[in-house]
Amino acid sequence: MNNNASSIKIAVAETSVIIRSGLTAVLKRLPNLNVHPIEVSSPESLQSYIHLNTPDILIVNPTFGGWFDLATLKAENGKVETKYLALVCSVIDSNSLREYDDHLSICDDAETIATKINQLLCTDEEEEKENEQETLSQREKEIITCVVKGMTNKAIADQLYLSIHTVITHRRNIARKLQIHSPAGLTIYAIVNKLVELQDIKDNL
Repeated sequence: MNNNASSIKIAVAETSVIIRSGLTAVLKRLPNLNVHPIEVSSPESLQSYIHLNTPDILIVNPTFGGWFDLATLKAENGKVETKYLALVCSVIDSNSLREYDDHLSICDDAETIATKINQLLCTDEEEEKENEQETLSQREKEIITCVVKGMTNKAIADQLYLSIHTVITHRRNIARKLQIHSPAGLTIYAIVNKLVELQDIKDNL
């Protein structure tokens, strides 16, 4: 498994040279991550690359090549160690992101991108060690806000374009970081830390 000192192989599959090269430049400059990005400009190039290599992460636009069929790629290549990040460049249906482990937006800053990459590559053991001093990520704060508003895991997954499994993983990490294991406790935390306004959750109190 990768850690901060290891070389991280990331393939960026995007037809737009501006977006692809821009993201590649950001990946190379992420603090505390030794990323070696590969640019892939066409579905044919991606097939060839995946056949010969096993990237740690594949970042791919869900509209890559017209429409990118991630389920088929997974079935054909069977590389379970590769994680998949959707590169969201426009408004997209949340259902199309179900197969992905998480997603990036072209509006994300470097810190958010680094956090998502770290979360994808960490094992549970590594997470436990890091989370002792780790603060909540922006994604975890968003999930806490949804939880205290009374949303189900499925509703949270739909709103944030995540799989239910990813939501559950985030909730487990939140509970471990904060040592809070109840929605009521999370509600108090969210109010105290101004993650939500009282009027947003009064119906659930």
